[in-house]
Amino acid sequence: MKLFNTLTRKKEEFIPIVPGEVKMYACGPTVYNYFHIGNARTFMTFDALRRYFQYRGYKVTFVQNFTDVDDKIIAKAKKEGIPASEVSEKYIKEYFFDADSLGIMRADVHPKVTENIPEIIDFIKGLVDKGFAYYANGDVYFDVERFHGYGKLSKQSIEDLQSGARIEVNEQKKNPLDFVLWKSAKPQEPSWDSPWGLGRPGWHIECSAMVKKYLGETIDIHGGGGDLVFPHHENEIAQSEAAIGKPFSNYWLHVGYLNVDNKKMSKSLNNFFTPREISQEYDLEVIRFFMFSAHYRNPVNFSKDLVEAAQNGLDRLYNAKENLQHLMENSAATGGSGEWVEELEDYKKRFIEVMDDDFNTADGISVIFDMVRFINTNIAESPSKEALERAYAMLMELSGVLGLLSKEGQDLEGEVEELIEERQRARKEKNFKRADEIRDILKDKGIVLEDTPQGVKWKKL
Repeated sequence: MKLFNTLTRKKEEFIPIVPGEVKMYACGPTVYNYFHIGNARTFMTFDALRRYFQYRGYKVTFVQNFTDVDDKIIAKAKKEGIPASEVSEKYIKEYFFDADSLGIMRADVHPKVTENIPEIIDFIKGLVDKGFAYYANGDVYFDVERFHGYGKLSKQSIEDLQSGARIEVNEQKKNPLDFVLWKSAKPQEPSWDSPWGLGRPGWHIECSAMVKKYLGETIDIHGGGGDLVFPHHENEIAQSEAAIGKPFSNYWLHVGYLNVDNKKMSKSLNNFFTPREISQEYDLEVIRFFMFSAHYRNPVNFSKDLVEAAQNGLDRLYNAKENLQHLMENSAATGGSGEWVEELEDYKKRFIEVMDDDFNTADGISVIFDMVRFINTNIAESPSKEALERAYAMLMELSGVLGLLSKEGQDLEGEVEELIEERQRARKEKNFKRADEIRDILKDKGIVLEDTPQGVKWKKL
């Protein structure tokens, strides 16, 4: 298996530290609000990568943190007149609700900053003792010029970073790029006692301390969104390798940006969407399918037309699944499965081959569609129960790697009948716009309505 390593800017053969095991850390959310669809892409990517490693036989230990003390959380708490802990706990619960809706499995550990303060303080003390950090008026800063590898992830020198980055002006710092490890307490903000007085951790230090605690000094994979390369991940490398004297992570993976209608997603443009907002119009499995239809490193454009196309694609896979289920339930044919069934293994090999090439889910989905066409061609000629069962098992196996086709029985008939009843009510109320909308919804699902004297009849194309 090869992965594109941001640290080296090239694909590299994946060689785990311990054969057969993967230690993986992905940066989680700062829990002051619902996460948006761009965050969702990153979370789903590492969920699917974990699933794929498990599919390939690896034992995976996956850690994803919650930043539950932060300036944004504190600001939200002040605005709402509640404790910061209440804000963070609320949005941790909301994270899990949305993650479950997107088919994202729980990490093995979801550590919180507030539950790891002693480890964070010890980590900072180690940096101070080694001369990589300094105290200044209640705060503790990392001294970037003491770490000679600074900039190796973002591929920029300290001089380039100083001139190109927007750095907060702070006269306490030796260097504008120096970043805070410990912030002195402000009135009515969460704080903890430390050797430097009351305060709380800076943003970057939490991940280094948690990686060391839960995964060890060097891990296999660290990742997140592309926006984290600098400064967050650059700073993690600096403080971890300065403290420990070993490589922090052997592979760095970053997920591409997501635009909405070819524009950067932002609240000011009113194109900022959360999964629960999107769920009002689409089943969120469609969003999962949509995201995996592109390579994780490539930017993705989110638009209604593209999501509709993803809906149609996912429907085709569900139709294949349901067709095989129906045939298995009604097949009386016994005997051999036919030579064609053995060729299903070729599709499995192709699937693994493309997925092993930097986790190419887009090509993986293409292989699944090729296999579905192959199955549909052959079950018409050799529909023995054994053949159907083996075809169904392979479809579910490969789709399951991506967390797709997980719904048992979409209950199409019940869904269609409910929509028809709603359409009838709309027509009685002379709400013809809604009645037409429902007809279009059904048409998109491949359902055609026929109004007859005996009532509305429907059929699937």
